[in-house]
Amino acid sequence: MSAAARGSNMTLADEFRVVDADTHMTERHDLFTSRAPKGYEDRVPLVTEIDGIPMWTIEGAPLGPARAGGVIDRDGDKYPFEETKVWGIDRVHQAAWDPETRLQLMDDCGIYAQVIYPNAVGIGGQNLAAATDDPVLRRLCVEIYNDSMAELQEWSNNRFLPMPVLPAWSIDECVREAERCAGLGFRGVNMTSDPQDAGSHDLAHRDWDALWEVCADLNLPVHFHIGASLTSLNFYGKYFWPSLHDNMKPAVGGAMLFLNNARVVINSVYAGIFDRHPTLKMVSVESGMGWIPFILETMDYEILENAPAQAAELSRVPSEYFKDHWYATFWFEKNGGDLQGLIDKVGEDNVMFETDFPHPTCLYPNPLETVEEDMLSLRPETRRKVLGANASALYRI
Repeated sequence: MSAAARGSNMTLADEFRVVDADTHMTERHDLFTSRAPKGYEDRVPLVTEIDGIPMWTIEGAPLGPARAGGVIDRDGDKYPFEETKVWGIDRVHQAAWDPETRLQLMDDCGIYAQVIYPNAVGIGGQNLAAATDDPVLRRLCVEIYNDSMAELQEWSNNRFLPMPVLPAWSIDECVREAERCAGLGFRGVNMTSDPQDAGSHDLAHRDWDALWEVCADLNLPVHFHIGASLTSLNFYGKYFWPSLHDNMKPAVGGAMLFLNNARVVINSVYAGIFDRHPTLKMVSVESGMGWIPFILETMDYEILENAPAQAAELSRVPSEYFKDHWYATFWFEKNGGDLQGLIDKVGEDNVMFETDFPHPTCLYPNPLETVEEDMLSLRPETRRKVLGANASALYRI
């Protein structure tokens, strides 16, 4: 990083303790096998070659390619997503998978803490749910992953804040795992947006109140990352027109994935979850925020047009729930030069900054330099909240 870049980064990093609310850690190939109990060494997820391609497998069944999980290479150069699909873990920036290198990169960039999400297990843990029908093995995989993330958080002295995955195929098991994760020191949970993909009820079902109650009581905000379900990823592969250039397809899919989280916000409000759990917090991760003012207005209009009787059952106008229950993350939006105006509409207490390292569209290699002009256009109090104070309060940093 150039001296000029370091100086620019320090302008913001000196002013605030910056918290990056969305990053990813590529799973090391021995993550599961090194922690497997006796007799499960060959049953847990491991990397093997299938037709010459490294694949994550579980009991021989493929989970997905064992890719690099990032678009930044070892030298810090960034590539289009389609070109990185053939990368292995040896090609991606070492900070994508090595904690010590990640901390050094954070220090170089002026970032104090990062919230971390998975790759191979599914961004919402959904790949584990679909991997096997063996209930003991499925549960073991979730616990191994979460235990490894708890170790990472403790090792980093809470500079890494991984979001543990939940066993979405069972509400009872989700409750137990959330309680266990709270005991391990986690500051939230990572939930798939479509547990019905795994054979459970959808999240509007009242049986999920047991999980919402635990998360509210234990101060565990529930996180919904884009692409955190098989349903959403199926849509990702259909949004683009097939004749587009291959590099354009993830651009279309990625943009539409942002909007997919609008359905989670709307459904959560319409389902009455927050009337029943008034202290519950949720986070829309890597979805941006420009769509939020429109969606909030739309929620109010559509419910009266289509479901006036159900609207009367809610204690508030639908749009009013967002400020008390939802957070948004953003990284590149400018709102035509009026970023302050957009944040005011969303709520300056409801917005957190992210970089999405090392995924496509991430701000690296110089994240704070990239957003410095936009951040300095904000009111000082707004800038303080967005760059770190909101996240520090939510995650008890």
